[in-house]
Amino acid sequence: MNPGQLDAENSLVSWSEIKDVELVIIRRMQEFAIGGHPSMFHGTGHDLAGLRDWQPGDRLSTIDWPQSTLTNFSPLVTREFDQESNAPIVIAADVSQSTRCGVGEEPIARVIARAVATFAMAASFFQDRAGLVTFDRDTRRLAVRPRVGRNHAIHCVEAYQDQLLGRGTTESPPDLSFAGLLRKRSLVPVISDFLFEDSRPLLVELADLKTSHDVFLVMIDSAFAFELPRFSAGWVEAYDVETGRTRVISSGDLEQLGRRVGEWQDTVEHAAHDHGLEVLRLGGSGQQFHDTLVAFLLERKQLRR
Repeated sequence: MNPGQLDAENSLVSWSEIKDVELVIIRRMQEFAIGGHPSMFHGTGHDLAGLRDWQPGDRLSTIDWPQSTLTNFSPLVTREFDQESNAPIVIAADVSQSTRCGVGEEPIARVIARAVATFAMAASFFQDRAGLVTFDRDTRRLAVRPRVGRNHAIHCVEAYQDQLLGRGTTESPPDLSFAGLLRKRSLVPVISDFLFEDSRPLLVELADLKTSHDVFLVMIDSAFAFELPRFSAGWVEAYDVETGRTRVISSGDLEQLGRRVGEWQDTVEHAAHDHGLEVLRLGGSGQQFHDTLVAFLLERKQLRR
């Protein structure tokens, strides 16, 4: 199991992929707009939630000019509004060691980052707030608070990579549960390979979270990351990045690693269904990948209306 190449100079999601996501969203929304449908969009809301620093992508109409004079307009201060019908999308993205694994330059984390980009950009297009929570087996971190805007969506993608590399800052102290980080009812896609040694505690936590939030799992088909080339050696020492344990396995078993990973994910998917959790299983990349996510999110938003 070899970690894919991942460093600060190797962006998980390229600018061209971001543009591809936008094109998919626009196309799907044009298809949806044919005929009569309820509006997917909402106003800015009515309840003042608080003040914060203005960021690129925020509407100029939300700037609080009197408050901004107190800071000498550096930074500008903007008003945030809450609207009950506009629940934020809080993306929970896995930063476990297993997500760094992959053959060549295609680690699992790159696929997770594409999913983060798709959800964040779609939220921006729907005028929803998007935030990012990162997690591993033991901790959960609020990396980016939910906000609106295209630039903010790109910030969510960058923050995921920063958290993966261990160089990012968080907007709150680490927590032991998702519930401790989510203050308002949210749509929570949980994106992961689910290759934990024991996934049951996570599934139980997410099932409990589902009583207060709209939670669903996005499982990245990860067999591709373990389809290693043939080895001439009869036995190979393998290192488990999740547990830190090593063991010697035969080259024959190594060739079956991808299949066994798929079977493991099948088991986790069945267990998730037993806990009442919906699972969207994804693999590959390109337009079909983003199209599937956007279509699923559109359907989800319709069900929540």
